[in-house]
This record gives sequence, structure tokens and C-alpha cells, in this order.
Amino acid sequence: MEDLLHFMAQQSEAICPLQQQLVAQNTPKPEVAAPPKFDGSREAVVGFVNACRLYAEARLGGVDDKRKISWALSYVQGGVAEVWKDNVLEEINKGTSEVEMMEELFEKMREEFREFDEESRKMDKLRLLVQGSRTCDKYVQEFRRAARGSSYEERALIEEFKRGLNGTIRHRLAETESLPSMIMDWQERAVKLDRNMRQSRAEKVLAGTMRSQGTSVQQEGVRQGWPPQGAFRGGWAPRGGWRGGERRKMQIQTPRLTGVETGRERMAVDRTATRRAQVVCYRCGKKGHYMSKCREGERIRILELEKEIEELKEKGCHSPPVTHGGGL
Repeated sequence: MEDLLHFMAQQSEAICPLQQQLVAQNTPKPEVAAPPKFDGSREAVVGFVNACRLYAEARLGGVDDKRKISWALSYVQGGVAEVWKDNVLEEINKGTSEVEMMEELFEKMREEFREFDEESRKMDKLRLLVQGSRTCDKYVQEFRRAARGSSYEERALIEEFKRGLNGTIRHRLAETESLPSMIMDWQERAVKLDRNMRQSRAEKVLAGTMRSQGTSVQQEGVRQGWPPQGAFRGGWAPRGGWRGGERRKMQIQTPRLTGVETGRERMAVDRTATRRAQVVCYRCGKKGHYMSKCREGERIRILELEKEIEELKEKGCHSPPVTHGGGL
């Protein structure tokens, strides 16, 4: 009886891992982006290791370490990293490699491709980092990445962060009553201020677009656009006269009427056509145009030249007359 119980316990221990593996295979796995290819760049080794860990944790739950190592090495391609991968695979095939788990592979990769003076490089990056046209959220994330491992203290980090901000945000932060003493508080205030400023600029652009398109905008209870029936352009004055900026607020803004809307342009065109109909051309004697715009002038000139040639032939002169206009 005892042997039977012992045999059943052994079978249960062997079945439990198989059940866990079956549950892991049937469980839906989240979609995670694959890690980027690693070519041996010293600045990208940390990002590559973090991407591999994230993918392995989400998608490779029931996979053994040997297959995980092969999977991670499949993304090591190009450059010096290709030669390093071949050496690692050769050691694994010969059985002389010390890498048995994926974390050991990552540790060996960091030692091989680590930066020689990472602290100095991050300090230089902090000195050169500026916000520019980016949002303050992106600037804060880049600053935190560069500050990690730079050995800068709290006060030095605050000064470098303030120096890289845009001038408008930096001046407005300096005008606040109580300045924060922690770098996290500075970053939080800068992000909020940058968001408010960008939202305000977007609202101004939207309001300007609506005005240019003739769309009515409700502002302080006064409808901008055409005045109501019976109102005149100057608005109306309350009893007792105007006080301060009341006139500017209460005066109804009306768009200026164009010549087409008032009929002035049509009247001007009619007067011009009437004057032109009374003009007499000195060349052809017809009305409606000036001599400089006469279309029959060239034909009349040719006829006059032909008449002169005939007269010269009758007098016995065979050479045509020389004209200054460069004609016949």
C-alpha cells in the first residue's frame, strides 16, 4: 500500500509541470513588439536588453532557457556583434560556454559592449540637451534618461534642467512665488505650463480661423458679425457715457462692406463704359476707342504707303520710300 501511495505521489509531481505548461500554452498572450536588431552599438545595448526582457516575459513564459538564448541571439546581427555571436554559439556547441540562462547572456553582452566612460558621456549629453521645438514631456523623458548614471546631484540637475528649457517657460517658472526644491517638482511644473501654453495657442489659432471664415464667435454675450435689425455701426452708448473699456466690449463689430456689396464697383464700371462710348478715334473716325488702340490703324497705314509708292512710280522713281517705322 505504501508503495502504491509513493508511486501516485511521483506521478502527481510529474503531471503538475505538464499541466502548468498546457495552461500557459492555452492562455492568450499579449501583443508585444519584437526587439530591434543589435549591431554592437554601445549606446543601444541597454535598450536591446530591456526589449528582449520585455518580450520574453510577455511571450516566452513556457520556453526553456536554451531556446530563449537562441531566440535572443537571432536578433544580434551585423557589425562587431555578428562575430561575437558566432563565438558564443561556438562555445555553446562545444560545451565550454558559461552561459546557461538568458540573464547570463545579457550580463555577458553588457560587459562586452559597455561604454568605456559612460558617466562622462551622459554628463556631456546633459550639457548639450535642450528642449527646442519638442514638447516638455519629451524633453523631460530625454533628460531623465541622460541624468541616470551621470552622478549629478539634485541641485546640479535642477540647473541643467532649467538651462535646457525654452526661454518662455523658464521665465514663467522663475516668476512663481515658491520655487520647488526637487527636480521632480520642477519637471512636473514645466510640463503643466507647457501644456497650458500650447492649448492657449491652439485656441487662438482656432478663433482666428473662424473669424477669417466669417463664422460667428460668442464672446462676452455679444454676437460678432452682422448687427441686429435697427443697430448702427457705432453701437450704442449707455446713459452716463462710457467707462473704461466698456465701449470696446459692448461695441458691435461689423465687417467692412466691399464695392460689390454696396454697388459702387458696378456704378464705376458703368461710368467708364459711358465715357469710352463717347470717345472718337483720330485715325479711323469711329467712336468707342482711342487712336493708340485703333485696330484699323495698320491697315490704313499700309494703304497710305501703297498710295505713296504709286505716286513715286508715276514720277519715275523706282526705289520705295524709306520709312522710319521699319515697315515696307
